[in-house]
Amino acid sequence: MIETNDRGHDPKARRRRCFIVGGVILLLLLLLFIFVLILALTVFKPKEPRTELLSATLEGISPRISFSPVSIQLNIILNLTLLVKNPNHASFKHGPGKSYLLYQGDQVGEADLCPGLIPSKGTQTLPSQLTVEVDEMATHISALISDVLQGQLVIETRTRIPGRVSFLKIFKKHAVATSDCRLAIAIPSMKIQSQECKSKNFECLFPATFGS
Repeated sequence: MIETNDRGHDPKARRRRCFIVGGVILLLLLLLFIFVLILALTVFKPKEPRTELLSATLEGISPRISFSPVSIQLNIILNLTLLVKNPNHASFKHGPGKSYLLYQGDQVGEADLCPGLIPSKGTQTLPSQLTVEVDEMATHISALISDVLQGQLVIETRTRIPGRVSFLKIFKKHAVATSDCRLAIAIPSMKIQSQECKSKNFECLFPATFGS
Protein backbone atom coordinates (compact mmCIF):
# COMPACT_ATOMS: atom_id res chain seq x y z
CA MET A 1 0.00 0.00 0.00
CA ILE A 2 1.31 3.49 -0.95
CA GLU A 3 0.58 6.40 1.40
CA THR A 4 -0.01 9.81 -0.15
CA ASN A 5 1.53 12.85 1.60
CA ASP A 6 -0.99 15.72 1.44
CA ARG A 7 0.87 18.08 3.71
CA GLY A 8 2.07 20.19 0.75
CA HIS A 9 -1.55 20.68 -0.31
CA ASP A 10 -2.84 21.69 3.13
CA PRO A 11 -5.02 24.82 2.63
CA LYS A 12 -4.22 26.07 6.13
CA ALA A 13 -0.48 25.85 5.55
CA ARG A 14 -0.87 27.65 2.22
CA ARG A 15 -2.84 30.47 3.84
CA ARG A 16 -0.26 30.70 6.59
CA ARG A 17 2.52 31.12 4.04
CA CYS A 18 0.52 33.79 2.21
CA PHE A 19 0.00 35.71 5.46
CA ILE A 20 3.71 35.53 6.24
CA VAL A 21 4.75 36.70 2.75
CA GLY A 22 2.15 39.48 2.79
CA GLY A 23 3.28 40.61 6.24
CA VAL A 24 6.92 40.71 5.16
CA ILE A 25 6.03 42.77 2.06
CA LEU A 26 3.96 45.24 4.13
CA LEU A 27 6.77 45.54 6.66
CA LEU A 28 9.30 46.25 3.88
CA LEU A 29 7.01 48.86 2.34
CA LEU A 30 6.54 50.49 5.75
CA LEU A 31 10.30 50.58 6.34
CA LEU A 32 10.84 52.03 2.86
CA PHE A 33 8.24 54.74 3.52
CA ILE A 34 9.86 55.62 6.86
CA PHE A 35 13.28 55.77 5.18
CA VAL A 36 12.02 58.09 2.43
CA LEU A 37 10.21 60.24 5.02
CA ILE A 38 13.41 60.60 7.08
CA LEU A 39 15.33 61.63 3.97
CA ALA A 40 12.62 64.14 3.06
CA LEU A 41 12.75 65.71 6.54
CA THR A 42 16.56 65.77 6.86
CA VAL A 43 18.82 65.50 3.82
CA PHE A 44 16.12 66.55 1.35
CA LYS A 45 14.37 69.06 3.62
CA PRO A 46 13.09 71.87 1.35
CA LYS A 47 14.94 75.19 1.55
CA GLU A 48 13.93 78.58 0.24
CA PRO A 49 15.49 79.43 -3.15
CA ARG A 50 17.89 82.38 -3.12
CA THR A 51 17.87 85.32 -5.48
CA GLU A 52 20.90 87.44 -6.35
CA LEU A 53 21.13 90.59 -8.45
CA LEU A 54 23.82 90.03 -11.08
CA SER A 55 23.62 93.36 -12.87
CA ALA A 56 21.65 96.59 -13.07
CA THR A 57 21.83 99.07 -15.92
CA LEU A 58 19.93 102.22 -16.85
CA GLU A 59 18.48 103.50 -20.10
CA GLY A 60 16.94 106.87 -20.82
CA ILE A 61 17.75 110.49 -20.18
CA SER A 62 18.42 112.41 -16.97
CA PRO A 63 15.34 113.95 -15.29
CA ARG A 64 14.72 117.56 -16.33
CA ILE A 65 13.01 120.13 -14.14
CA SER A 66 10.91 123.06 -15.37
CA PHE A 67 9.85 125.76 -12.89
CA SER A 68 7.25 127.62 -14.94
CA PRO A 69 5.05 125.81 -14.26
CA VAL A 70 6.74 123.31 -11.94
CA SER A 71 7.14 119.98 -13.78
CA ILE A 72 9.67 117.24 -14.32
CA GLN A 73 10.43 115.09 -17.33
CA LEU A 74 11.31 111.43 -16.79
CA ASN A 75 12.40 108.69 -19.15
CA ILE A 76 14.09 105.95 -17.14
CA ILE A 77 14.24 102.20 -17.78
CA LEU A 78 15.96 99.93 -15.26
CA ASN A 79 17.29 96.62 -16.60
CA LEU A 80 17.91 93.93 -13.99
CA THR A 81 19.49 90.51 -14.37
CA LEU A 82 18.54 88.16 -11.53
CA LEU A 83 20.12 84.83 -10.63
CA VAL A 84 17.85 82.36 -8.84
CA LYS A 85 19.68 79.60 -6.95
CA ASN A 86 17.97 76.34 -5.98
CA PRO A 87 19.83 74.89 -2.93
CA ASN A 88 17.56 71.82 -2.75
CA HIS A 89 18.20 68.22 -3.73
CA ALA A 90 14.90 68.47 -5.64
CA SER A 91 13.74 70.62 -8.54
CA PHE A 92 12.10 74.02 -8.05
CA LYS A 93 9.25 74.74 -10.45
CA HIS A 94 8.23 78.38 -10.36
CA GLY A 95 5.35 80.21 -11.92
CA PRO A 96 5.30 83.78 -13.28
CA GLY A 97 7.11 86.18 -10.98
CA LYS A 98 6.91 89.93 -10.48
CA SER A 99 9.42 92.73 -10.08
CA TYR A 100 8.24 96.01 -8.60
CA LEU A 101 9.87 99.43 -8.76
CA LEU A 102 9.29 101.73 -5.77
CA TYR A 103 10.00 105.36 -4.96
CA GLN A 104 9.34 106.78 -1.51
CA GLY A 105 7.70 103.48 -0.63
CA ASP A 106 5.10 103.64 -3.44
CA GLN A 107 5.03 101.49 -6.58
CA VAL A 108 6.06 103.38 -9.71
CA GLY A 109 6.64 100.46 -12.10
CA GLU A 110 6.45 96.71 -12.49
CA ALA A 111 7.54 93.85 -14.77
CA ASP A 112 6.58 90.20 -15.24
CA LEU A 113 9.07 87.33 -14.95
CA CYS A 114 8.72 84.16 -17.02
CA PRO A 115 7.94 80.79 -15.34
CA GLY A 116 10.50 78.00 -15.42
CA LEU A 117 12.03 74.91 -13.83
CA ILE A 118 15.32 74.97 -11.90
CA PRO A 119 16.94 71.55 -11.42
CA SER A 120 18.41 70.24 -8.19
CA LYS A 121 21.30 72.46 -7.03
CA GLY A 122 20.86 74.45 -10.25
CA THR A 123 20.51 78.12 -11.15
CA GLN A 124 18.50 80.20 -13.60
CA THR A 125 19.05 83.71 -14.93
CA LEU A 126 15.98 85.92 -15.29
CA PRO A 127 15.95 89.33 -17.01
CA SER A 128 13.64 92.07 -15.79
CA GLN A 129 12.97 95.45 -17.41
CA LEU A 130 11.29 98.08 -15.27
CA THR A 131 9.99 101.32 -16.74
CA VAL A 132 9.33 104.28 -14.46
CA GLU A 133 5.69 105.34 -14.63
CA VAL A 134 5.75 109.14 -14.72
CA ASP A 135 2.20 109.59 -13.40
CA GLU A 136 3.04 107.56 -10.28
CA MET A 137 6.25 109.53 -9.66
CA ALA A 138 4.30 112.80 -9.90
CA THR A 139 2.64 112.11 -6.55
CA HIS A 140 6.05 112.73 -4.94
CA ILE A 141 7.01 115.72 -7.08
CA SER A 142 8.53 117.70 -4.17
CA ALA A 143 10.78 114.83 -3.04
CA LEU A 144 11.69 114.05 -6.65
CA ILE A 145 12.74 117.64 -7.38
CA SER A 146 14.77 117.70 -4.16
CA ASP A 147 16.56 114.43 -5.10
CA VAL A 148 17.31 115.66 -8.61
CA LEU A 149 18.72 118.97 -7.32
CA GLN A 150 20.89 117.06 -4.82
CA GLY A 151 22.23 114.86 -7.62
CA GLN A 152 21.02 111.47 -6.38
CA LEU A 153 17.81 109.49 -6.89
CA VAL A 154 17.16 106.50 -4.61
CA ILE A 155 14.77 103.79 -5.79
CA GLU A 156 13.91 100.30 -4.59
CA THR A 157 13.08 97.04 -6.37
CA ARG A 158 11.18 94.06 -4.98
CA THR A 159 11.04 90.70 -6.73
CA ARG A 160 8.82 87.75 -5.81
CA ILE A 161 9.04 84.38 -7.61
CA PRO A 162 6.57 81.82 -6.20
CA GLY A 163 6.99 78.11 -6.90
CA ARG A 164 7.10 74.60 -5.51
CA VAL A 165 9.91 72.27 -4.46
CA SER A 166 9.05 68.66 -5.34
CA PHE A 167 10.87 65.54 -4.12
CA LEU A 168 10.01 62.25 -5.89
CA LYS A 169 6.70 63.91 -6.85
CA ILE A 170 5.46 62.90 -3.39
CA PHE A 171 6.71 65.53 -0.98
CA LYS A 172 5.97 69.06 -2.14
CA LYS A 173 6.43 72.43 -0.49
CA HIS A 174 5.58 75.90 -1.64
CA ALA A 175 8.56 78.26 -1.74
CA VAL A 176 9.11 81.87 -2.76
CA ALA A 177 12.36 83.31 -4.08
CA THR A 178 12.62 86.95 -3.00
CA SER A 179 14.94 89.87 -3.60
CA ASP A 180 14.78 93.44 -2.28
CA CYS A 181 17.25 96.01 -3.61
CA ARG A 182 17.97 99.66 -2.91
CA LEU A 183 19.75 101.56 -5.68
CA ALA A 184 21.22 105.05 -5.70
CA ILE A 185 21.27 106.72 -9.14
CA ALA A 186 23.62 109.61 -9.84
CA ILE A 187 22.04 112.63 -11.54
CA PRO A 188 22.72 113.78 -14.27
CA SER A 189 25.27 111.06 -15.21
CA MET A 190 22.54 108.39 -14.91
CA LYS A 191 24.87 105.84 -13.35
CA ILE A 192 24.16 103.51 -10.46
CA GLN A 193 26.39 104.67 -7.62
CA SER A 194 25.60 101.93 -5.11
CA GLN A 195 23.21 99.10 -4.47
CA GLU A 196 22.19 97.03 -1.48
CA CYS A 197 20.29 93.78 -1.98
CA LYS A 198 18.69 91.25 0.33
CA SER A 199 16.98 87.92 -0.30
CA LYS A 200 15.31 85.50 2.12
CA ASN A 201 17.94 83.93 4.40
CA PHE A 202 20.58 85.60 2.22
CA GLU A 203 22.07 89.07 2.19
CA CYS A 204 24.66 90.66 -0.06
CA LEU A 205 26.13 94.11 0.15
CA PHE A 206 28.45 95.26 -2.61
CA PRO A 207 29.38 98.48 -4.42
CA ALA A 208 28.04 98.94 -7.91
CA THR A 209 30.37 98.44 -10.85
CA PHE A 210 27.78 99.01 -13.54
CA GLY A 211 27.70 101.86 -15.96
CA SER A 212 24.80 103.56 -17.61
